[in-house]
Amino acid sequence: MSRFWNERYQGEEYVYGEQPNTFFAAELSKLTPGRILLPGEGEGRNAVYAARCGWLADAVDFSEVAREKALRLAAKQGVRLNYYELTNLEHFIPDHEIYDAVALIFVHLEPEIRHKFHQRIAKALKPGGHLIAEFFSVNQIGKSSGGPQNPLMLYRLNELIEDFNDLEIKFADAIETQLDEGAHHRGAASVIRLLAKKGD
Repeated sequence: MSRFWNERYQGEEYVYGEQPNTFFAAELSKLTPGRILLPGEGEGRNAVYAARCGWLADAVDFSEVAREKALRLAAKQGVRLNYYELTNLEHFIPDHEIYDAVALIFVHLEPEIRHKFHQRIAKALKPGGHLIAEFFSVNQIGKSSGGPQNPLMLYRLNELIEDFNDLEIKFADAIETQLDEGAHHRGAASVIRLLAKKGD
């Protein structure tokens, strides 16, 4: 799988663009900067944006090429990432209660991995910490605007609410939207957006 992503990221262009995800940027602006975790961060567009906004940004992905491009993007925009860890998300176990926010932006995992990973993410939040998430829903099948075309790796709203049942769900909805995030996220899309908070 890392070979697939290394090949996708190989070109000079940023395949999902250099600008942050719109939902992520809008919700991040409502929070006081602290330390944020961005798993599955790819080429760094969201982590770099968070750093520009004053956050201490920790990124995780398993593509060496993506990490190199993320660090170049950070340098280009005059910021630095706190760290960028190279690892498979299946094996990534963050420390408990160290993050003020976690962002999951189009992070899609197999069913047997997804639930446990989401539970680990919830545990990584400090009391009062926030989760910002956007995923492709099962209705994304057949659309050319991005995401896996394996229905097992696309999500349902009720599954995500159950995954994050240790958090207070502030907002959760499955919607139709238009994406314009580089060459691989462009056009009509079916997404799930979720905001949650860990109890104080």
